[in-house]
Amino acid sequence: MATHHPPRVPLGGGASAGNAAVQRPWRTAPRLSSVGALAERFLERAGFDRGPWLVVAFAGGIAAWFALAEPWQWLAALFASILIALSAHTLPGISSDYARLRNACVALGLAFAVGVLVIWVRSETVGAEAIERPSVMPVQGYVLTREDQPARGRIRLELAIRDAETGSARRIRVNVPLEKARNSMAEGAILKFRARLMPPASPMLPGSYDFARAAWFKGLSATGSVIGDIEVVQPSAKAARIAPVQRALSAHVKSELDGAAGSIAAAFASGDRGGIGEADEDAMRDAGLTHLLSISGLHVSAVIAAAYALALKLLGLWPWLVLRIRLPLVAAGVGALVGIGYTLLTGAEVPTVRSCIGALLVLGALALGRDALSLRMVAVAAFCVLLLWPESLIGPSFQMSFSAVLAIVALHNTERVRAFLAPREEGWLRWAGRRALMLLATGFVIEIALMPIVLFHFHRAGVYGAFANVVAIPLVTFVSMPLIALALFLDLAGLGGPVWWLVGRSLDALLWIAHTTAEQPGAVKLLPQMSGLTFALFVVGGLWLALWKGRARLFGFVPATVATVLLITTPVPDILISSDGRHVGIVSQGGELVSLRESRSDYALDNLLELAGAQGEPVAMEDFANSRCSGEFCSVTVEAGGRDWQLLMARGNLRVEERALAAACERADIVIADRWLPASCRPRWLKADEKLLDQTGGLALVLADRRIDSVADHQGEHGWWRGAR
Repeated sequence: MATHHPPRVPLGGGASAGNAAVQRPWRTAPRLSSVGALAERFLERAGFDRGPWLVVAFAGGIAAWFALAEPWQWLAALFASILIALSAHTLPGISSDYARLRNACVALGLAFAVGVLVIWVRSETVGAEAIERPSVMPVQGYVLTREDQPARGRIRLELAIRDAETGSARRIRVNVPLEKARNSMAEGAILKFRARLMPPASPMLPGSYDFARAAWFKGLSATGSVIGDIEVVQPSAKAARIAPVQRALSAHVKSELDGAAGSIAAAFASGDRGGIGEADEDAMRDAGLTHLLSISGLHVSAVIAAAYALALKLLGLWPWLVLRIRLPLVAAGVGALVGIGYTLLTGAEVPTVRSCIGALLVLGALALGRDALSLRMVAVAAFCVLLLWPESLIGPSFQMSFSAVLAIVALHNTERVRAFLAPREEGWLRWAGRRALMLLATGFVIEIALMPIVLFHFHRAGVYGAFANVVAIPLVTFVSMPLIALALFLDLAGLGGPVWWLVGRSLDALLWIAHTTAEQPGAVKLLPQMSGLTFALFVVGGLWLALWKGRARLFGFVPATVATVLLITTPVPDILISSDGRHVGIVSQGGELVSLRESRSDYALDNLLELAGAQGEPVAMEDFANSRCSGEFCSVTVEAGGRDWQLLMARGNLRVEERALAAACERADIVIADRWLPASCRPRWLKADEKLLDQTGGLALVLADRRIDSVADHQGEHGWWRGAR
């Protein structure tokens, strides 16, 4: 039988209208070239600045290493980014026709690959293997650092010790009660004592602080406390060090100004926060003023700006120098020296060093006559910090500092803000009002930028922080810190007393602002959970809004809006189980936290309250209406998802007859215990005993969705996670 073929449709321009209906479907689809042309035009119109985006890609590589679970995934991300860069460089169509798109793909791909590589190398070189198990052992070690914490009744020492089994050096951290502390226990001393040591703790619950990860990058193998007396084998040498000078300065400030104001003044002068009381720290946190207590951008910038302005004014009185040397260059050098000295004096912590780098870049821009308030300046500072401490990317300190600076720079670089702040003929009152209004607007923008970060890391945020900062930041910058500097200068002649009194009144005013703001109704917003995806969408939206120009930046509201919807719809966990199984929290229908045990640990209680989104004291399990408790177990009925869930929780240490336990397990949906349970215990859904929790870590259960979120889900095969072992 003959085969009949349909007539061919001509593909040329002479096709008739009738033939157009049967043309190939891909003729109307966008071609790859048209997509490339669209991307090229977008990059041209939106003002693509490679500098900031290169740092974003570099940071993206670091973040990908933390987010991906296994080494093969890290390798895949590394080679995929390199492949993208090579393809963009070698493909003829992209290389010849789309220069901006080609350069962007090459540069961003390589920057991403470098980010993955830098954090991987950093982890392998500085990461310290934790000790195997909790133990009590004799310790003889060399003191590396000492931190006085009188508000907590202790000093904290980091020591280098020799492992008795392997002979390798280890770094440990121990707490020493104040009554056992002596001045000779300082940097360089050799001490001998018995200590109770534990491996650095993994997160207690999903979303809790990961101390094991922080300890890994600090090189800490164990933490613990001293048992008995401490023998000083060799006292600290009297060689010149920054730390003794820092402690002496802190002690001098506290001797001149006592109470809470003296502790805060010591923090501003020397970086010593150990004397600040817990109530004051909580008030500053809930008022959105915690950033004022840590030496960071505000303090370093204020010191450097004061040194720069003072040097410029004083040197301007010398006509010979004015005629021969550019004064801004000399003043920038003076400011740089003062800034570096202040950074070293206050402990040279990562946030302080980061702020100093940014301030030095600003000084360089001023000395060269360039725009100091630019996105490229922020990008260079961020790159320097991430190159030295790539692990700081995932910490709240780095994220909050650079988000705040990025928000300020992006806001003040917009055309409308520039026009609003442009010089004009007006009275001083209108001039001051314009600046005050801009300060308030800047505070709101900073609060919006920081809100996702604060909620993600701390699960709570101060709502009225913008208003509090409008008063508190000028008070600290233009009153408290200059007065502290003046008082210290006058103390050289013994004349600082009256100025210290003024310092005390200004810091009392700061504490009053903090406590008054924190005590207002609705001052604190609680958020139990924010997923990594939600946080990433907030970050992408914020960076898009800040780094693009014109209308293109408005696309940043798309991921931010999606993140907000995800945030609102994220359910609160019904049950929280700590990694050791001892601490269990149930969120009641009224939003209260019902606790299995009365915990003596503030840390455990705070974690349960934060992750449950509850305030106030928890309700004891035996006082909960739907519970029945004995000395060994509690049986609780929880309503969720339109049904009742039966929980059985161990609370004692006595052995229970196996047959009775097995029968109780059969009647329960969930069984929770801080010890191993026999195989005969078979609940209907989940058995969270020691065997399971050793593998998963802490758990958060959403009963309506039958969803289990574990600490292990967020750890992968990174060196600090010990659950799989």
